[in-house]
This record gives sequence, structure tokens and C-alpha cells, in this order.
Amino acid sequence: MLRNYELAYIADPELDEEALASLEERVKSWIEAAEGKTLNVDRWGKRKLAYQIQKRSEGYYFIFETEMPPTAGKTLERELGLSEQILRYLLTRREP
Repeated sequence: MLRNYELAYIADPELDEEALASLEERVKSWIEAAEGKTLNVDRWGKRKLAYQIQKRSEGYYFIFETEMPPTAGKTLERELGLSEQILRYLLTRREP
């Protein structure tokens, strides 16, 4: 049984376009490895943060709409937390 989730993350502002695209593909592969699928990716671009995170005052915002099994969240959050290119992330369940 797949559930709908929304994943928002903030990437390091010092990354170039190639590194951002690579990070986006890596996140998609983590979702697929967790037996999920990516429905939509929304790039918000570079934005000013409300407060500093890891001495950064800006970051690139990404919003993923996904379908994953309920057990996949922990695996995905582990990968996101280990990535040094991701400053902060939030994985929430969406109502269909």
C-alpha cells in the first residue's frame, strides 16, 4: 500500500547547477530504492532563510511529491540526514 508524501529540502547555496541536478537525481534514486516513485518535483530556486542553518543564510528549495510505502520514510530520512549537501529536510504525509 503506497501513501502520498511531500518531501521538502534545502540544498547548500554554494552548489552549482550540475551539482544541484546530481543531488536531485540522487534523491529520486533514494525514493526508488525505498520502493517509491516521484510524482512531481518543484524547484523553488535560491531563497533567503529565516535564520542561519550551518552558517548559511540562503539555500536552494526543492519540493518532491512522492508515493512510498509507510516503512520507506525511515530509510529515506536516514539518507537525507547523511547528505552534507542538504541543510534541512522535512518529510510529511499528504492526504490524497
